[in-house]
Amino acid sequence: MVIDGVIFDFHGTLVDGGDPDRWVASALRHLAESGKTAPELTGSEFKSLSDHLDHIWQHAHTIDPNSDRDLDHARHHDVFTRTVALHPGVEPELIEALYAVMPDQWFPFDDTLPVLKELKARGTKVVVLSNIGLDIRPHLTRTGILDLVDDVILSFEVGLVKPDPAIFAHALELLGVPGDRTLMVGDSARDDVGGAALSIRTLILPRTEGPLHGLDSVLHLVGATNNNATDGAHQGISLR
Repeated sequence: MVIDGVIFDFHGTLVDGGDPDRWVASALRHLAESGKTAPELTGSEFKSLSDHLDHIWQHAHTIDPNSDRDLDHARHHDVFTRTVALHPGVEPELIEALYAVMPDQWFPFDDTLPVLKELKARGTKVVVLSNIGLDIRPHLTRTGILDLVDDVILSFEVGLVKPDPAIFAHALELLGVPGDRTLMVGDSARDDVGGAALSIRTLILPRTEGPLHGLDSVLHLVGATNNNATDGAHQGISLR
């Protein structure tokens, strides 16, 4: 198996969705800093909302089973709002605050940047492909991910969502690599397997707890295309 290009999902693959307790706390702080009255949540209310947010996008499928939210920012906001509102007693201002601070909760896994740097050193083409209704490029820039990838495909910009094979075909065009020499890496056995119809091999990394996501397995699958570059790159990489 020769792999010349890798397609990475974003949320849950390159970045952790974030700690839901911290998310709620950040939203409450955002309200206070904006001069608005933050609701006083009891311990049980805080925990209950946190548990709901921990599976927010799974809950969203009850409202939006076809992921139409990822085709339009307004729709994304609407589905988020209605999904959070499935939890009883959440005030509208808190929902708005949760949405506003959401991108700040996403942190790259500890193995994200080392793996991307290694792939770049090997000359492997990399594209980020995300079902999402908002622009994540500022986040990718801030975290250093954007400098390590060749392109970014966002569903709301191209009018396609995974698992539609057409969005994977678009990724192959940007990579300039045929499907049978491409690896897709994601966390969803539903959304991230659409490229199989184009002979794209697929690696699903289920949700993990902790700072590492097992992305070093990508390096084993890709293999070295330049032994000298690989040896040099490994001197600065620590994957456990």
